[in-house]
Amino acid sequence: MGVQLNTNIVTGNNMFFLPIGCLIFVLFILFLPVLFLLGYFQIITLGFEKLGVSPESTLILFLLILVGSAINIPIGKQRIMYVEESRFFGLWKTPKIGAQGLAINLGGAIVPIIVSLYFIFSVFKLGFDLEPFLWATLLIAVISKSLARVVPGVGITLPVFIPPILSAVFALMLAPEYPAACAFVAGTFGVLLGADVLNSGRVLKQGGFVSIGGAGVFDGIFLVGIISALLAGF
Repeated sequence: MGVQLNTNIVTGNNMFFLPIGCLIFVLFILFLPVLFLLGYFQIITLGFEKLGVSPESTLILFLLILVGSAINIPIGKQRIMYVEESRFFGLWKTPKIGAQGLAINLGGAIVPIIVSLYFIFSVFKLGFDLEPFLWATLLIAVISKSLARVVPGVGITLPVFIPPILSAVFALMLAPEYPAACAFVAGTFGVLLGADVLNSGRVLKQGGFVSIGGAGVFDGIFLVGIISALLAGF
C-alpha cells in the first residue's frame, strides 16, 4: 500500500492538492538560471585551467576586468571642458564636465593585454609557431576597423558578438593546436587595434575622449575571454 504525500493549499472554502513532485519541478525551474550560471562558470574556469590559469586566478582575472572597466588611465595631457547636455527633449540644458584626450582602460585593455602576452609566451615556450597569432590578429583588426563607428558624443562603438565569434573561427582554422589562446590574443589585440587605435585620431580631431578598451569595445573584449575559455573547456 503506497503512501502519497501532498501539500494542502487552502483558499477560502476550497482545498487544492499540490503533489510534492510539482513543487520540486517548480523549484527546479526557478533555480535553473542559477544552475546554468554555476555550470557555465565551471566550464570557463576549466578552460582557463587548461591554459595554465588556476580557478582562483580566473576569478580574480574576471573581477579585475569587470571592476577595471570603470577605470581609465590618462595617456598624455587631458583637457577638461564644460559642455551642455540637453534634457527633456532639448527644452533645457544642464552643464556637465567632460574630458578631451586619450586614455587606456584597465579592465578592457591593460588586463587583457597582460593575459595575451602570457598566452603568447606560453605557446612560444611549448615550441609552437606564433605566425597564426599574427594572421588572426590582422584579420580581426581589419574587420574591427570596418565595423567600428565613431559616434559624436559617445565615442567608438563596435558590434558586440561579431569580433569574438570570428576570433574563435579564425583560431580554429589557423591554430587548431591552441585555438583558445589564439582566439584570446587575436580578439584582444585585433579589437583594440582595429576599433580603438586606428579610429582614435578621428575622435580626437572632433574634440572627443578616447578610452582604448573602454565602453565602446569593452563588451567585445569581455566576450573574447569567455569564448576563448569555452574553446579550451571543450
